[in-house]
Amino acid sequence: MNTTEDIDLYDHSLYINRELSWLEFNRRCLAEAGDSDVPLLERVKFLAIAYGNMDEFFMIRVPGLLQKEESSSLIAIGPDVYRDTKALMKEINASVDNLVDGYEACWDRLRKELYDNGIRIHDIGSLSDSQKEWVKEYYRERVHPLLTPLALDISHPFPFISSNSLNVAVRINKKSGFIYARVKVPVGILPRFVRILSESPGMDFVQLEDIVKSDINELFPGMRVTEAYIFRVTRNADIEVTIDEACDLMSAVETSLDSRDVGFPVRMMVEEGMPLDMISLFGKNLKLRENQIHTASLGGMLLTDLWQIASLDVPELKEDSFTPYVPPEFGEGRCIFDAIRKKDWVLFHPYESFDIIERFLKEAADDASVQSIKICLYRIGKDRSIINSLRRAREKGKTVSVLMELRAKFDETNNIYLAKELEKIGVHMVYGPVDLKVHSKMLQVVRLEKDKLIRYTHISSGNYNTSTAKQYGDISFLTADKEMGEDVGELFNALTGVFGPRDYKHILVAPTTLKKALIVKIKKEAEHALNGKKAYIAMKSNGLVDSDIIAELYKASIAGVKIDLNIRGLCCLRPGLKGISENIRVISIVDRYLEHSRIYYFENDGDPEMYMGSSDMMPRNLIARVEVLFPILDKKMLASIKKDILDIHLKDNVKAKYLTPKGRYVPSKKKGKKFRSQKWFIENRGKWHG
Repeated sequence: MNTTEDIDLYDHSLYINRELSWLEFNRRCLAEAGDSDVPLLERVKFLAIAYGNMDEFFMIRVPGLLQKEESSSLIAIGPDVYRDTKALMKEINASVDNLVDGYEACWDRLRKELYDNGIRIHDIGSLSDSQKEWVKEYYRERVHPLLTPLALDISHPFPFISSNSLNVAVRINKKSGFIYARVKVPVGILPRFVRILSESPGMDFVQLEDIVKSDINELFPGMRVTEAYIFRVTRNADIEVTIDEACDLMSAVETSLDSRDVGFPVRMMVEEGMPLDMISLFGKNLKLRENQIHTASLGGMLLTDLWQIASLDVPELKEDSFTPYVPPEFGEGRCIFDAIRKKDWVLFHPYESFDIIERFLKEAADDASVQSIKICLYRIGKDRSIINSLRRAREKGKTVSVLMELRAKFDETNNIYLAKELEKIGVHMVYGPVDLKVHSKMLQVVRLEKDKLIRYTHISSGNYNTSTAKQYGDISFLTADKEMGEDVGELFNALTGVFGPRDYKHILVAPTTLKKALIVKIKKEAEHALNGKKAYIAMKSNGLVDSDIIAELYKASIAGVKIDLNIRGLCCLRPGLKGISENIRVISIVDRYLEHSRIYYFENDGDPEMYMGSSDMMPRNLIARVEVLFPILDKKMLASIKKDILDIHLKDNVKAKYLTPKGRYVPSKKKGKKFRSQKWFIENRGKWHG
């Protein structure tokens, strides 16, 4: 058996590149879109997710790589710290091209199945005469007034092309020769899929860009359009917030958001068949290299808009609905404070109702005994239930403090708006440490009971977002435990005051204590294994990238610790390496609900420990964010969660894919009865309460 001294466990060859791992997650989403056992509109949803993930990859990850690509030296770009960036970009582009081909093939199949099920997306040429006339009228009345053709010639500067907008590149024949123009398709103002006159049962649609292209000559009277092709540009959206003595954090974020709209181009997708001279014209003006220009079929453009089709009200083409479980103690007319005071609760959403958390905050707002409310908000969504309860609490004279993370990516504008709104009614608004994002999800209600102040605390892996609470698998923890409440109260004081190391009895807080504590616990399992004691590690997380954590897991595996990892997205650890990670198994589950909970379990020689909360095992979570993991102190509850939540995920052999040492994911080879974890959770919701 190897010892940890025999090999450099930080050697780059032992790590999967994080960018390639990101693309592998996209591939798993695409696989779900192609799974015929999944209801049709759910498959359409997964194709929209896969395409959206690709857009985010180019907006957030690729810009940094492109900037580094110019360097001829080997530089740190992840756990695989000595990789040639140019070679990596070549591998990324090959993977992207393969994925785009997969997206297009998948959409072709889904479009045929949709047609067979009465959801018909037509090419305009295939429409009946009456339908064509309807489309012509729609163009005249709804589309044409919104279009602005921009010529590309010596008297017109090259136009700004907004990120991920859909555009038509036009070649126009004039007596003096060819000229070019660009027309922006008004997706967003108008639906991408326009529902048209139907002549048979079902629904008929045409795509907005087809409508624009079919009447493109109307924009250039007296001229002849010889060619028209669709294209789109993706820009860098990884904004930097720059703060100086002359501004506050909110002003800095608002200023920085302006730069997102004009970030430098990183990719152009063009419709197949677009002439090389036209591609060259746009590529040159956008300062794009050849390897930044990708070709796609017309059907493969902007598939994120498939959310519109996925959202159609056709229940027979979707997963069966169910009513989330509500423990009797939280039933209608029962006092939530009584239920929490009697015992700790772990709720598993969406299998259990998030309405319990909404009611908790609503009751706190109306309860005359409640003195104060403190909450961390990261992504709130459009539903105003949480905001309305905070507003009501303030109107009733309670002290309300909100830590609003203004830098939650792509939610900055909404968070700034809500922060200003709450501040106007007297809510204490704080924005956390300047150099750290606050990603922890915490709510604390302080209530006066018999001349004593009691803290009621909620900690979660998910946001206070009523929409995603119905779509993400998240853990909620409710407690009136005195010491846990003091810990969370102390953390709130650190966040609203001066952030730094504090003494916490139970919770683990990043970036001060969390990573170090996890490493200590992994090391302890390795020691148990070497001493012949019970040792086992199971972790459920969204990402595993941190090289220090991975190296410790390798050491534990070498020591003989069996390790089960359920990592939804990025995973840089290579399982199954001889003499290093043979004891490590990695699975990823992509299913109806986004796997979002985090659970960390350590056997500890028969005295197990379990932590849950907001933190993944990625440098950004462990070093650059404020995160919280909380322990399950009740041993009976711990055993129930392990048996009926954690182990159930690890038993999945239907939706689970297994990570190979080469970084690819393969279906389960387990024989015997099929077991789908999310189906089990739906059928057995609430069982984890014992």
